Amino acid sequence: KIRTTIIITMVTEKESKGLMGEYNSDAERKNERISQLLNELYSLTDFEGVLTKSLESEHITSSDIFHMAECYEPPVGNIDYDKERCINTIDSALEKMTEGLSDVDKMLNVKDVLPSISDVMEVIKKYYEDDDIISKHPWYHAGLYYMQEPSAMTPASILPVKEGDLVLDLCAAPGGKATELGARLNGTGFLLANDISSSRARALLRNLERFGIGNMAVCSEDPERLVQVFPETFDKILVDAPCSGEGMFHKEPQMTQYWEEHGPEYYSEIQKKLILQAADMLKPGGMLVYSTCTFAPLENEGTLSWLLENRPEFHLVKLSERYAGFSAGLSPFEDAVRIFPQNMDGEGHFAALLQKGEDSLTSDGQQKTKDSGKKNKIPSAAEEFLQPILSAGCFSGDGDWMFRDEKLYYIPSQPITSKKLRFLRTGLLAGECKKNRFEPSQALAMALRQAEFPLTLSLPASDGRIVRYLKGETIDAPEMGAKKGWILICTDGYPLGFGKLDRGRIKNKYNAGWRML
Repeated sequence: KIRTTIIITMVTEKESKGLMGEYNSDAERKNERISQLLNELYSLTDFEGVLTKSLESEHITSSDIFHMAECYEPPVGNIDYDKERCINTIDSALEKMTEGLSDVDKMLNVKDVLPSISDVMEVIKKYYEDDDIISKHPWYHAGLYYMQEPSAMTPASILPVKEGDLVLDLCAAPGGKATELGARLNGTGFLLANDISSSRARALLRNLERFGIGNMAVCSEDPERLVQVFPETFDKILVDAPCSGEGMFHKEPQMTQYWEEHGPEYYSEIQKKLILQAADMLKPGGMLVYSTCTFAPLENEGTLSWLLENRPEFHLVKLSERYAGFSAGLSPFEDAVRIFPQNMDGEGHFAALLQKGEDSLTSDGQQKTKDSGKKNKIPSAAEEFLQPILSAGCFSGDGDWMFRDEKLYYIPSQPITSKKLRFLRTGLLAGECKKNRFEPSQALAMALRQAEFPLTLSLPASDGRIVRYLKGETIDAPEMGAKKGWILICTDGYPLGFGKLDRGRIKNKYNAGWRML
């Protein structure tokens, strides 16, 4: 299943409030305000140190300091809705999508990008004009796009994930980067998405399931425990580390308060542990991206220096393509990427790609389970429901079924799992057997194509029944005549969830926790 997903970045007027209050267009007043803003930034953060070091290494000019501060002023006039977009490749998206995407298509090697950007942006504008949010549009609920700040797209985009890779996203919630990594696996390999916070991990699971990603596991563990279970296991690892958040002051001014409580020195110790733990879980020859949303050299280049000092088998990799607006890292880490808000449409960010030497093998890594060729038996109630789906070619790979606690899962051929860890999900939850009846899951609906289920109803996003369905209401479907049974509800051809059809009425089976409020 190939889904093309748009990652859309929106900067609303509320989000872009600066530290200095409302914008005043008078030039003299503006200069005065920016000077005040610089003073505040210097007092609240180590911007001054960052910019001074940047000046010394010729990465930023004195005028850039002024422009950087200017970026922290709220925008004037109409909001620019067409900020950034990035294409993922899981599930096929609306057929109009090829228009106007040549640059993005070239950037990400997406050959058959299938809704048009202009259509999507019209939807976004409409919803913002209505003082609403784009997460209420049916396409969002169908998993066709994800909203993400543009600079935050960088780390996942520079990690060269290939089909078949075993991938770890170590600090994965809420899932913007994990969904992109999972999409690029294209149903192959395996993604382990971890977040130490169980509540954030639940949100992470929901986002991965909305994208229809089944070759994954979600866990909520301290990375120290992961190292013990998965030594030198993964081909690719992403560490988007917790940080002091200096790059987010534009979008979230309250971050300055958190910075005063826990600044770069506090987070640096956490980051040093994380990057070594990730290094020990990476296979020889594997690649790792380390990223933060801060400017502090201590948290960025300082962490890279710590890694190379303690794991000398690693080296920094020069990116094959650097986009306009990328700034070089501080010496001697010029191959890293710094993103300043005056140079790109986005918040402050840092990212570096590293590779582990081929001769660093210290263990056999994760032991793979041998495939006997035999498949586990599916409960009869589930088999009856799933037979048309299996006949359509779904789940025809090397994976297997697992039935546990009345729930049926489809486990990929290369599961990354362990009984020693706390997993929220391993593989795809297909459904649950209740009193000899099979109830299909929300995750199964999102993993299907419309053509793979025998009874479907596809309604345009503008049809009022779609919103009523997403709110958990029973809907009428006179066009279905006297048909009965489980039905897959779709919008514009893309699945939203299941319902129970009986003579023109559909009892709602949309996941209660996913319902539109």
